[in-house]
Amino acid sequence: MRTPVSNPPATSVPRVLARVALGAALVFAGVSHLTFARDSFYAQVPPWLPLNATFVIVASGIVEIILGVAVLVVRRRRAQVGWAVAALFVLVFPGNVSQFVTHSAAFGLDSDLSRGIRLLFQPLLVVWALWCTGAWAALRASTA
Repeated sequence: MRTPVSNPPATSVPRVLARVALGAALVFAGVSHLTFARDSFYAQVPPWLPLNATFVIVASGIVEIILGVAVLVVRRRRAQVGWAVAALFVLVFPGNVSQFVTHSAAFGLDSDLSRGIRLLFQPLLVVWALWCTGAWAALRASTA
């Protein structure tokens, strides 16, 4: 039976737990952008970005909160939320690369090794978002 993109198949307990963890992590990260960790996020704003760094930090924090809440509560468009979260992780990747290239210490990442290891984990965040929201399953179902 074909499953519409807007209503991915029922999810397993591990997928639900992963989705709750992802949503909570996004909300936490977003709140940290706006409050206690704002200064640390300046290390991730690329110097070549033609936008005010404070605006980037605040806007990305708000987006993370909205997406985190959406991951936790949206049901009918869960797959689309998954794609949006994956896109966010792709969009912030240049900031992580910038932190590595500029050797900026933040978030306890005080060596090139630690910053490089974080870069390797960024694709896993994309996979996490697509898997736990059923985005891949919905895409496969829509093309079947």
